Amino acid sequence: MGPALALGLWAAAAQATPAGDMDRLLALGIEDLMQVQVVSTAARKPEPLMRTAAAVYVLTGEDIRRSGVTSIPEALRMVPGLHVARFDANKWSVSSRGFSGRLAGKLLVLIDGRSVYTPLSAGTIWEVQDTLLADIDRIEVIRGPGGTLWGANAVNGVINIITKNARDTQGGLLAAGGGTEERAFGEGRYGGSIGEHGYYRVYAKYFDRDESRSFDDRPINDGWQSGRGGFRSDWRYERDDLTVQGDAYRTSANADGFIPSLDPPDFTRTVQDSQEFQGANLLARWQRRFAAESNLVFQVYYDRTERDDPLLIKEDRDTVDLDFQHRFPVADRHDLTWGLGYRLTRDDLDGVTVFGEPRVAFDQRTDALYSAFAQDDIRIVRDRLNLIVGVKLEHNDYSGLELQPNARLLFTPSDRQTIWAAVSRAVRTPARGEHDTQGVSALAAAGPFPLAINSDGHGMSSEELLGFELGYRLQPGSRFFVEAAGFYNDYSNLCCSVQFGNVSFDMTPVPHLAMPLTFDTKMHGEAYGFEIDGQWQVNDRWRLTADYSYLDVQIHHDLPGDPEEAAPNNEGDTPHHKVSLRSSLDLPRAVEFDLWLRHVSSLRPPLDEIPAYTTFDARLAWRPWPALELALIGQNLVERLHTETEPYRQTTLTGQVERGVYGRLTLRF
Repeated sequence: MGPALALGLWAAAAQATPAGDMDRLLALGIEDLMQVQVVSTAARKPEPLMRTAAAVYVLTGEDIRRSGVTSIPEALRMVPGLHVARFDANKWSVSSRGFSGRLAGKLLVLIDGRSVYTPLSAGTIWEVQDTLLADIDRIEVIRGPGGTLWGANAVNGVINIITKNARDTQGGLLAAGGGTEERAFGEGRYGGSIGEHGYYRVYAKYFDRDESRSFDDRPINDGWQSGRGGFRSDWRYERDDLTVQGDAYRTSANADGFIPSLDPPDFTRTVQDSQEFQGANLLARWQRRFAAESNLVFQVYYDRTERDDPLLIKEDRDTVDLDFQHRFPVADRHDLTWGLGYRLTRDDLDGVTVFGEPRVAFDQRTDALYSAFAQDDIRIVRDRLNLIVGVKLEHNDYSGLELQPNARLLFTPSDRQTIWAAVSRAVRTPARGEHDTQGVSALAAAGPFPLAINSDGHGMSSEELLGFELGYRLQPGSRFFVEAAGFYNDYSNLCCSVQFGNVSFDMTPVPHLAMPLTFDTKMHGEAYGFEIDGQWQVNDRWRLTADYSYLDVQIHHDLPGDPEEAAPNNEGDTPHHKVSLRSSLDLPRAVEFDLWLRHVSSLRPPLDEIPAYTTFDARLAWRPWPALELALIGQNLVERLHTETEPYRQTTLTGQVERGVYGRLTLRF
């Protein structure tokens, strides 16, 4: 539900509420706002957030504005149960309920319903996921399995970034600023109307972020520059809604890293280069409303990505996705939602070579995904007890047919309490880069000769999860709300176990030792923990929010022989404890004062322990006129430098996060 409940529900409801009703919404208390209908990522239908049978957190545009963050990953630090860590100035790890990493493949990320999960290496490349933050209406985060509705890879969670309807962004916005880490940024947006039924907006933004510093306090070549622009148009008729939107971007993310080399003694070579990302997307969505509980939704999008990473691979990818959904009541007790999906993706790869051999089996590949789902919300006792059952069938070109069912029970003993429980199955399918890995992937030192490591991942199967969840929500009064969720996840066929073969000597193309290495899914494990968050609206000017998360992950190898022969697992990549405290205070004379304190416990990844750290952010903003805002933001104010993760299985250096201060001027017209 989210600790920023009152503001969160207001912002979510505002997108679907005519402007003339805004004064009425502002007068509502928390108990009324709990019943406002919003489109829920957890159910793929409008429903009150209080009656959602999942661990859902709504991060609103107002939360993002008052936090002072400048990117989507930074904003996600406010969500309980999510672990967000920075590798350097331009790379993040974002994970839900464990299994952190550069891409965190068990978390599915959507932007307005468009998947940004990369099928090449599994996960989300966060340095290219961006939009104008002022245009984000809300970010809905499901902690826990979402495979029944959203398909494969929604194993530990789903993040859906939802932008505002074009009718809610009329007029103009200009913003600019800069500081120590955010060296310079500028953005603009303008919205208008199209006749009586249509609205539009266009936007553009650019930023330049400073490089980070190494463990020995030297600058790292990881500065980050990005520019993007886009549009959105919305039409609303008596029974139909139509949205057409698109974006184009170009990003340059510098990197210091290592590539295999025949140069002794380490047989690696340090390079300073720039990772270039560019792409565009276009999405259209049509909805036909038949009644309050019946509608059709059809969505289609095209996505083009071009990635030139000198340290890893050059990738060009085209994706076309079609999604159909139908919701209707059956008799008096059933609310049925079903849908069909199809996705076609084609890539063209040009990988970094070792000994002249590519790292993947095929330069080009086309994959198709077919899916169908159905979910029934059964009212056992009206307004008190619901049973939600559903299943998704999905066929992919790597693991074949996948079945992802779930069952959820929702009990509301009173209007101020909700108890829910769930059992779900979800899968993560093999990525292209895992399944098609072949040939020499790395070189290492072995006396006077290089040691060539020959990788093979053809035998990998899908990772599987059987998850159990229990949640409770309580609203004891009009100014206080608390939510808790516990879970136990049982994983099988976990990636990636590693089995080494016998070393041999080879003379081609130069004398070297060769060792075969097989990637597989011969591990299993468990993860359990809980999250609790709450909000206290102290008075009309002061709001406090807090959350705490606990997590423990245990991973076991299924390989024969000594488990130490297997690759190190990532049990310790996610902290056991995470605490966040936020204060939002409206002072006299149109001054806003926001504070944010976070504590993350230590990590114990395979290489070096990462110490616990505490950060503190502060924002002071003043609106001398309603259209003008001046803000000063300080970030990571406790320590000058701190480390949040390590580059396990990565070819880049890890940068420390620095203390930063920046100013921002925003003008609306």
